[in-house]
Amino acid sequence: MTDTPHTDVLIVGSGIMGSVVARLLRESDPGLGITMVDGGSAIGEAPGLHLHDVADPALWSRYNERVESGIQGMYTGAEVVREVADSLAGLAPGMFHALAFGEDAEAMPSTAFAWNAGGMGVHWTAATPWPAGPEVFDFGDPARWAADLDTARRLLAVSPSPIGPTEVGRTVLDVLRRRYDGTAPADRRPQPMPMAVTPTGSGPMPRTAPGTIFPAIAAGGDPTFTLLTGTLATRLLVSDGRATGARLRRVSDGKQSALHADTVIVCADALRTPQLLFASGIRPEALGRYLNEHAFITAQVLLDLDRFGIALDDLPLPRTGEFSTDSLWLPQNGPDQPFHGQIMNRTYVDEDGRPLAHAVGLALLVPVESRPEHRLVFSESETDLAGLPRIGVEFAYSDTDRALIDRGLAEVRALAEEFGPFDPASELALLPPGSSLHLTGTVRSGTADDGTSVCDPDGRVWGFDNLYVAGTGVIPTPMAANVTLTGAVTAVRAARAVTTRTAPLAAH
Repeated sequence: MTDTPHTDVLIVGSGIMGSVVARLLRESDPGLGITMVDGGSAIGEAPGLHLHDVADPALWSRYNERVESGIQGMYTGAEVVREVADSLAGLAPGMFHALAFGEDAEAMPSTAFAWNAGGMGVHWTAATPWPAGPEVFDFGDPARWAADLDTARRLLAVSPSPIGPTEVGRTVLDVLRRRYDGTAPADRRPQPMPMAVTPTGSGPMPRTAPGTIFPAIAAGGDPTFTLLTGTLATRLLVSDGRATGARLRRVSDGKQSALHADTVIVCADALRTPQLLFASGIRPEALGRYLNEHAFITAQVLLDLDRFGIALDDLPLPRTGEFSTDSLWLPQNGPDQPFHGQIMNRTYVDEDGRPLAHAVGLALLVPVESRPEHRLVFSESETDLAGLPRIGVEFAYSDTDRALIDRGLAEVRALAEEFGPFDPASELALLPPGSSLHLTGTVRSGTADDGTSVCDPDGRVWGFDNLYVAGTGVIPTPMAANVTLTGAVTAVRAARAVTTRTAPLAAH
């Protein structure tokens, strides 16, 4: 590892949130020194490229064959890696169950880490629905919220309808729109799923990833940017209300060093960001509390072709490099329609490529109450595989949560029967907590340092003038929708705040 004793800005974490921060900082100041550290290493030849798009055929197949489940905790492979590993240095880059890091995570039994350069940004589905109503945290400034959301969409290269609708997809949308007529404004009606996907004329469609948001992550070429992979930040250095840098440890051989910085931004994830703060003695009352994740209900039904007058030969064929023919969205719309629906459809074909059947894949995500007793508990004496404070997870559905989950299960059953014969016993499941990997709330933002938040609306940690956090952990509201786009808003805000701080540096 090249020792870098000082940098203008240190970013901990090389995932989507870190790459958004780096991109915006670079747009504001081409000469700003930026160092990014990540404990994981690259999957494949270049860090930060989405596995959907890598050139290595083995890596490509391993990802794209699993993604058909549509369940991140399954298609990442994390569900199969649960035993505690022998050593951190021996781990191949990829997804690992929290149990494999020695965490006490049985209360969220499907929780997993991305242990690789690019974080979850090289694995994610790229779904980017926008939040509305109770999901929004604009802190009284809706115009700024709208502008920041637009910036996040730009950086993630969000396309409004990259996968479908096909003619059959339009039929599915017609059913959804009829069923949910009157529950939503025009822009929140059932529609194609917006995704961070680049449409192409044929073949696989590239997914946005950290290495495309900030290309220097994957390709280098930026003389004032340094990416240190395989380098774990074990403690932030703090003094008199300032973060002065971080203590680093090289994973391969344990070599330690200190990196000093004028500004520090932690973009690890909703588990490891608060873990690093705790390890650094930064322990506000809300740290690790308000842990949240929507409940995940999944179902699949074969479309009754006779009911809809569809011939087998009229079914859309899967595109090369894509498993779904349509990716559709049922937006949440408050009490009348509180669920986020992700509908991913596919045509099954025989060995000669002829259509056999068409499946409507239904997933409903159910918002869960934000409660301080849902939390991460960090050990004062025990460490995990990374040598950081061991994480204990405390999470359970309330009676209110269970009532809404039951309503969601009934909704999925009724919705599935709109499309074809449906057997709930074999085709419907409430997945274990952690399955979506959409964790939020553990470093939540707020307007006052009153014990219910960790940072201000810009992500500045209370009590510090140059320490920021960004990512899904900053989201303070219960979410029904996928959380990546919303999390990116927190990265946009942190980057703007840091740009304001670092502007004088550019003037010298």
